[in-house]
Amino acid sequence: MRKPLRKTKCIFRRDVLSFCIIAGESSLSPPSLHRFGYARVSSVGQNLDSQVDALQKAECEKIFSDKTTGSRMDRPGWDQLMEYVRPADTLVVTELSRMTRSLLNLLETVKLLQQRQVNLVSLRENIDTRTATGRCFLSMMGAIHQMERELRAERAAAGRASARARGKTGGRPRTDVAKLENARVLYENSGKTANEVCKIVGVGRRIFFTYLAKQRETAQAL
Repeated sequence: MRKPLRKTKCIFRRDVLSFCIIAGESSLSPPSLHRFGYARVSSVGQNLDSQVDALQKAECEKIFSDKTTGSRMDRPGWDQLMEYVRPADTLVVTELSRMTRSLLNLLETVKLLQQRQVNLVSLRENIDTRTATGRCFLSMMGAIHQMERELRAERAAAGRASARARGKTGGRPRTDVAKLENARVLYENSGKTANEVCKIVGVGRRIFFTYLAKQRETAQAL
């Protein structure tokens, strides 16, 4: 005769269920130690108020900022942040463009954060690298970047092959040596400047001076 089943208390966790459905995680994300924010605007005339408000609302303990374009490598606030964060900390930005200047730079930055075991959260794009969804999104961006590189390489190769089929070797067309010699004779036997000579003969100034230097070296060697 079987023993009766023991009565158990079942607790329904709506937050866990919804998280598993949306993110595809088997468990909740591990909590981060500290949350630090980073804000950036492109010029001194712009203000950081809206970004700072959003980062404070996201419970960031400390906020680092820069007032400089993203293309510049010297970002004191970013450098201070990188020195301040520790493993298991979370970096929060209002959007990815505030942190990086290009897709390639984004992938490099994400790799650096992974090496230092720092989580990344972007509020606008709703990205959290502590979740499978966030990591998957960044992996897709990396795959798209790689695909763009390969497509550009394929287009360039197809263009070179098409040019060779038409008898073109690519690169700049070579300047006629006879024109360069005429320019040299005119330059050395007249009072005209190099710019005037090049315009009359129809050669580039840089190419002309390179030719002139080679001719003088040859004459000195003789």
